[in-house]
Amino acid sequence: MSDFQELVKSFPKTREYVRDFFVYGFKTRDEFRDKSPRTYDNERRRLESWLGEYVRKDHVSNGANISLAIDSNLLDTNPLFKVWKTKSFTDNDIVLHFLILDLLQEGMELTAEEITECLLTEYETLFDVQTVRRKCNAYEKEGLLQKKKSGKAVIYFLDNALAHWIGSNENMLDALAFYQMAGCLGIVGNHLTEQLDFYNQSFRVKHSFCVHTLEEEILLALLNAMNQKANVRLEIKSSKNGTINTADCTPLQIFTSTRSGRRFLCGYVSRGKRFTCYRLDTVKAVAPLGPSEEYEELLARLDRNRDRLWGVSFQGKDRHHLDRLTMTVQALEPTENYIVERLKREGRGGTVTRIGPNLYRYETEAFDCNEMLPWLRTFIGRILSLECTAKSVERRFYQDLQTMYRMYNVPNAYIVEGEPNPPQEEKSSPPSDCTASKKSPDAYRNGEGLLP
Repeated sequence: MSDFQELVKSFPKTREYVRDFFVYGFKTRDEFRDKSPRTYDNERRRLESWLGEYVRKDHVSNGANISLAIDSNLLDTNPLFKVWKTKSFTDNDIVLHFLILDLLQEGMELTAEEITECLLTEYETLFDVQTVRRKCNAYEKEGLLQKKKSGKAVIYFLDNALAHWIGSNENMLDALAFYQMAGCLGIVGNHLTEQLDFYNQSFRVKHSFCVHTLEEEILLALLNAMNQKANVRLEIKSSKNGTINTADCTPLQIFTSTRSGRRFLCGYVSRGKRFTCYRLDTVKAVAPLGPSEEYEELLARLDRNRDRLWGVSFQGKDRHHLDRLTMTVQALEPTENYIVERLKREGRGGTVTRIGPNLYRYETEAFDCNEMLPWLRTFIGRILSLECTAKSVERRFYQDLQTMYRMYNVPNAYIVEGEPNPPQEEKSSPPSDCTASKKSPDAYRNGEGLLP
């Protein structure tokens, strides 16, 4: 039986386990059914070795739930950066890494043959020239080394100008310390500050989404494709059933939720002739395709349509038209004017109109009004009527209310399964289409409404 190795060969697999522990958490060993129990044990031990102080175990009847408890506003760096620093390597890899960089540290410019000879004479280590050349080419591709041609010879050298400039500039070190906490691809800032033996003593981020670093490899590939105005093929794993599908699209923008921190790729799918958003944490691989001839036109179309987005969904019931939603609320004047101000502030372009004493109508158009439901529910107790051209949104809203009535044992609810509005004879009765029982305006002022 092979021994456990902390180092990883496949980062995507490790990324999935770290995400499961950090984002979802509270899973026992038996609930990880996609992989074998032995694989789970190896990944769990890796996680504990990297993030031991943040690992929490909750013992339950059928085992122990493993999760990560990280208070981001107390951190001076992102602890998940450690996941990037544990790649596997051979003995030759680690020896060549340190010896080649040390050999070129003083500004020497050498060919692969000269590097091989110096390794033998100065460090008493013997390597094949082709092995050294492959390692130097790999480091040049990753940006660790530079190379240039001198006649027929290829010369490798180490450019330390940036590191020396950063090390001599204290303000730049502070900027890197801030960048590793606040920017995309913050692992770059973390690597540079560690190499210069500088640690963040100044900055803390109250709402930092540590898990974003697990998506940076995918994000970088997408940003490169956007810079080149190219199409891509995405490999996507469904968050619901775990199936893996592919999708060809033109990547246009990255959307980030300020509430949940979840990031999305907004792209144009030529086959369906529509914009679509993909959750970045479900994208497993990005393969570049050919350039897009209509990239600028698609960006312009997205800019025109973005004002009609409530969240990230372009896929309402009728994807070619906008849904219109109208909501009437009651707010006591002037003590409850903050309700009106909240409608204007959070309404995302919707209009707020005063239609009578203490009555206001909110109207908006969006591609998918289903995304509005969590926000609409925060006004329950003040809503007098709610109508939407997408009747499925109405039904879902009123059915959710019916569920609440049952939970609170409200006996005289007007809402009936499949009938979002009250019976016809009650429609003219004030105050509401969706109240649990007939209530006077005074009842609303006293805090009564849709909830008992």
